[in-house]
Amino acid sequence: MRKNILEKLNLNGNYYLILLWRFFLVMILFSITRVLFYLFNQQLFSEVTFSSFMRMLAGGLWFDTSAIIYTNVVYFVLALLPFAFRYKNWYQQVLKYLFVVTNSIVLGANCADFIYFRFTMRRTTTTVFSEFKHETNFGSLIPKFITDYWYVFIIWILLIVILVVLYGKNRPAKLKQGFKNNIIPFFTRVAILLIFATFMVGGMRGGFRHSTRPITLSNAGQYVNEPLEAAIVLNTPFAIYRTIGKQSLQKVSFFKTEQELNAEYTPLHIPDSTSIPKKQNVVIFILESFGREYIGAYNDNLKAQGYNGFTPFLDSIIHQGLSYKYSFANGRKSIDAMPSILASIPMMVEPYFLTSYSGNKINSVASLLKAEGYYTAFFHGAPDGSMGFQAFANVAGFKDYFGMSEYPNSNDFDGMWGIWDEEFFQFFAQKLNTFKQPFCAAIFSVSSHHPFKVPERYEGKFPKGTLPIHHCIAYTDYSIKRFFETASKMPWYDSTLFVFTADHANQPYFPQYKTSLGAYAAPLVFYTPSGKLKGSVNQIAQQIDILPSVMGYLNYPKPFVAFGRNLFDGKSEPFAVSYTNNTYQLVMRDYLLLFDGKKSVGLYQFKTDSLLLNNVQKEHPEEVKQMEQKIKAIIQQYNSRMIEDNLVAK
Repeated sequence: MRKNILEKLNLNGNYYLILLWRFFLVMILFSITRVLFYLFNQQLFSEVTFSSFMRMLAGGLWFDTSAIIYTNVVYFVLALLPFAFRYKNWYQQVLKYLFVVTNSIVLGANCADFIYFRFTMRRTTTTVFSEFKHETNFGSLIPKFITDYWYVFIIWILLIVILVVLYGKNRPAKLKQGFKNNIIPFFTRVAILLIFATFMVGGMRGGFRHSTRPITLSNAGQYVNEPLEAAIVLNTPFAIYRTIGKQSLQKVSFFKTEQELNAEYTPLHIPDSTSIPKKQNVVIFILESFGREYIGAYNDNLKAQGYNGFTPFLDSIIHQGLSYKYSFANGRKSIDAMPSILASIPMMVEPYFLTSYSGNKINSVASLLKAEGYYTAFFHGAPDGSMGFQAFANVAGFKDYFGMSEYPNSNDFDGMWGIWDEEFFQFFAQKLNTFKQPFCAAIFSVSSHHPFKVPERYEGKFPKGTLPIHHCIAYTDYSIKRFFETASKMPWYDSTLFVFTADHANQPYFPQYKTSLGAYAAPLVFYTPSGKLKGSVNQIAQQIDILPSVMGYLNYPKPFVAFGRNLFDGKSEPFAVSYTNNTYQLVMRDYLLLFDGKKSVGLYQFKTDSLLLNNVQKEHPEEVKQMEQKIKAIIQQYNSRMIEDNLVAK
C-alpha cells in the first residue's frame, strides 16, 4: 500500500518530492487535529458556521506551515546536506526517527489542547511549563489524565501510526543504484539546499515581503468573527514557539502626557488621610473553579428551567451579604487569580508572576495591612510550592504560609491535589483562632478540581448535575458551611470581613457562559456577620477591585497602587478588564468592547445580548470612542508600570 501511494504520487524516483510529501503529510495531520479540536470543543464555538470554519481551516494552514517548519528545521537541514552520505541507510534511519519523534511530540501538544483548552480558553503557551514546574505530584497527574481522557490518547497513537506508515520506507529508486553515477551534482544540491532554506525562512515568517513581520498569535484574528475562535485557527506548537523567550509587554504612547493619561485612568489610589482606620480582620476565600454559573443566587433567570445551582450555603451568604450582579475574574487560570485578587494586578498578555516582571515591588492586601500591624497568613491545601503560590504569597507580604506540609494528618490527602476542603477548612478555622487580632488571611481551595472527586463517604450525597464538576462544587460549598459552623463560635468572628471569589470559571453548560465574556464570570461577595454590608448591586465588578475595596472598607489612609477600583466609592466608574486570545475585553456600562491592541474589533450590549451575537460597533461610535480611550489608558498604565517597576506608591 505504501509503495502504491508513493508511485501514484510519482515520488519513487525523486528525493526532493519525497521530502515535500513528508512535509505535506504533517500538514494534513495538523489539519486533522484542528478539526478534532473544534469537534471536542464545539459547544464553546456556537456561532461557527460551515463557511466560517472553512475560512479558519484555510487560515490555519498559514500557522501550521510555520509551526511544522520550526519543528522540522533540523530534519530538513540534515536531509538536504549536499553530501553523498545522506543516501546511506543508517543516515536515512536516523532522519526517520528524528522526524517521527519530533512530529509525534507536536501532534501530542495539539491533542492535549482538545481537553486543556476547556480550562484555559486559549491555546497553551510556554507559560504552561512554568505553571506546573512546582508540582511535586506531576508524575501522577499524567497517568490520571491519560486514564480519564483515554480516547484522546488513542487518537494521538493513531496519528503517530499514520505518520509512520505514510512516511514511506521506500528510498528513491535513483539513489538505490549507488552514489557514483547517479547522484545529482554537488553544486546543484547546494543550490537546491539554498532554495529550500529560502522557502523555509519564508514559511516560518509567514511571508517573503520585506514589510512582512513574522506572524504571531494575533494574526489569527483576521480569520475569525470572535476572539475565542482564534484558538481554532492557531495550533498549540505555534503558540508555544511564538511565546518562547518573549518579553510580553512593550511601552505604548496612546496618551502623550502623564496628565492626559492620569485624567483618563490611574491605578494610584490616594485615600483620605484623615480617616480613622477600622482594625477588623479580613478573610478571603479563593474558591477553585467557582464560576458564577454554578451559584444559584447569581442565576435567578434560570430557575424557571429548574436550575438552582450547587451552592446552597454560599447562596445564603450572598443573600445576607453584598454581591455584584456582573462580577468577573481577570484571568482564566489559578495563577492569574493570585495577583488579581491579592495585589490588584490583572492578567494582561501573560500571567504576572510567570513574566520577567514578577520580581517587581508590589503592594498587596497582605503587605499593606501588615504595615498597619496585621498578622498575615496564606493557606493552600496542596503540597507546599504548588503552582508557585507559596512564592507569590511570600512576595505579596504574607508572613506565614500553611500548606499540606503544615497540615497535621496526611490521611486527609485526596490522592491528587491536596487535603480535602472540609478538613483543610476546619484546620483553617482552628489556625485563625490562634492568630493575634487584627489579622488578614486568605485561603485557596483545592477540591473542585479535576478529576472531580469527592470523599468516598459523600458519594451520592451531593447532586451530580450535568457536568463532572458540579458535585465537587456542592462538596466545597458544604465545606464552607462547616467552616462557618466552627468559626461562628470563635471570638474573632464578629469583627471580620469575609470576601468570596473564584480563581476562575470552569466547565460551562449554559450558552451565556460559553462566550468570551461569560468565560470570565466569577462571583464577588463581601460578608460581615453584623450585616453592615448587604444587598445585590446591579453593577460591574472584578477581582482586581478586591484590594482597593478592602482598603476602602477599612479606611486605610495611605496611597497605594491597584488597577481596580474601590467598589464602595461611588466616584469612579465601574469597569472590568480581561485578555483573551490576543484581544483585550473591556466591560463598561451596558457594553463589552473588544480591542486588539491597535483598534476596536467589536462592541456588544452584553446585558441584553448575553450570547454576544450582534456586533453594534458601527451603531455606537461614541461609545466605542469612550471605551477605547479607557482601555488604551489601562494598557499604557499597565505596560509602563510593569516595565518601569512602578507598582507601589512613592
